[in-house]
Amino acid sequence: MRKRLLAALAATALLIPAASQSTDLTMTTRIMDEGFNRSRVMLTAEYLSDQIGPRLTNSPGMRKAEGWTMGKFSEWGLTNVHKEGFEFGRGWWIESSLVKMVSPRPIQLTAIPIAWTPATNGTVTGEVIVAPIGNPGDFAKWKGKLRGKIVLVTKPDTGSEPGQPAFKRWTDDELAKMDQFQQPTYDPDAADRRMKRLGFAKAMDAFLQEEGAVAYATKSRLDGKLVHGEGYLFGVGDTVKTPGVEIAAEDYRRLVRLAGLGVAPTVSINNDVRFDDSDTKAYDVIADVPGTAKDGSYVMAGAHLDSWVAGDGSADNGAGTAMIMEAARILSKMPKPKRTIRFALWAGEEQGLLGSLAYVENHFATRGGASTATGMARYYGWDNRWPITTKPEWSKMAAYFNIDNGSGKLRGIYAENNPAVVPIFKDWLTPFNSMGASSVVIRKTGGTDHVFMQAVGLPGFQFIQDPLDYGSRIHHTSIDTFDHLKGEDMRQAAVILAAFLWNAANGDALPRPPLPTQPTKTDPFAYPDE
Repeated sequence: MRKRLLAALAATALLIPAASQSTDLTMTTRIMDEGFNRSRVMLTAEYLSDQIGPRLTNSPGMRKAEGWTMGKFSEWGLTNVHKEGFEFGRGWWIESSLVKMVSPRPIQLTAIPIAWTPATNGTVTGEVIVAPIGNPGDFAKWKGKLRGKIVLVTKPDTGSEPGQPAFKRWTDDELAKMDQFQQPTYDPDAADRRMKRLGFAKAMDAFLQEEGAVAYATKSRLDGKLVHGEGYLFGVGDTVKTPGVEIAAEDYRRLVRLAGLGVAPTVSINNDVRFDDSDTKAYDVIADVPGTAKDGSYVMAGAHLDSWVAGDGSADNGAGTAMIMEAARILSKMPKPKRTIRFALWAGEEQGLLGSLAYVENHFATRGGASTATGMARYYGWDNRWPITTKPEWSKMAAYFNIDNGSGKLRGIYAENNPAVVPIFKDWLTPFNSMGASSVVIRKTGGTDHVFMQAVGLPGFQFIQDPLDYGSRIHHTSIDTFDHLKGEDMRQAAVILAAFLWNAANGDALPRPPLPTQPTKTDPFAYPDE
């Protein structure tokens, strides 16, 4: 009886279609051939780096990049190539900048204007004063002391020397340690604390203006004569009135030492920076490899096209953009997939992931009631709004894959606390194990454009990449140039991404996380942080 029952069950199983999640090895081989033998990924990265350069959102460089990437997508045969706009703010770029110590001896300082601060309208000169200002409580200490001064607002430090090599690749042990489930935490007051810090920049500018300061300067957070120039007051009506520069750590400390000895160094600043208010909208670039399915379903891959301005935006995130575009080019050479494969190049990532946030709100879901928040305020408060209301397109997006950690090779993927995708991704990575890509780790990762997909219950993922020198010296800095990109790694990454997209487009839909609902506060006894 038992044998007859087992035989009947086995026969029945043959009539039931199996879940199609396995790797398409035939197509993987074709993708590898196209991606390794006819790659254009480094040509794409070079054009973005050398010929366009920095791509601050709404700057002329970003506008040029929008048009160029759309042209390449169209040239490669992608369809539905278009831009989707969202309200952002002012365009801004650096025409030129010169910061010098005039006395006690002339030195050209390594420095950069802080983004979205105003021009000096010629050269301004003043004695420096070391006046660390970190919160409104510090204003009283410096009242009546700043007139005519260039104010060094960062608290001095003594510097540091690196304790380990700047360039590294993940070891197997380090990758294994990443595979740890991290319990989610919910702190509803965190957004308010971040908003207070954002408002402090405006308060400090008002104080500096009231006190008659000539300009202010911050210290670079990294040694090695690296500068960044990040600034976040890009909204219309948010522009500060005091010119600001970030000075290399070594030069900053020299000024501090001289001031401490009573030498009173004098500094001159000539910042020729420009604003552009002709179009306050920023734009995401969208393009499709069309599929055959009639239900409108699709999978996505994305990277942010915008960058900061100290370097050329090569690793962050010209590399990711080039790999996304190369995957699009590869897949345009393949047969039509079942689901459409959509590619997104996001704007405003560096100012709060605003491009991907706008796409999520326009296509997938909204959170809470209508919000009038703009700029960084939208980012800080968004995940604290309830309930989530999905839109019809929410059910059509089957998977999203993001690349945004420099040019290092892919070593695996984060499963985002979704154990159901772990065996699927391990299978998809099998053809690439010999290339160093085999790790599927359960933990979540944040800080880039997949997070809002996850936040509304969509399967959005970020790959694990070798760090190289991305975090130690490249990220947002003045040496983020083409020279630090690794072509072999980028070809590998583009091929793996293309294979993942093909499998996701042609197999069963990936298991989704639950649609988030408002959690309870993780620590109900936490004392309020003022």
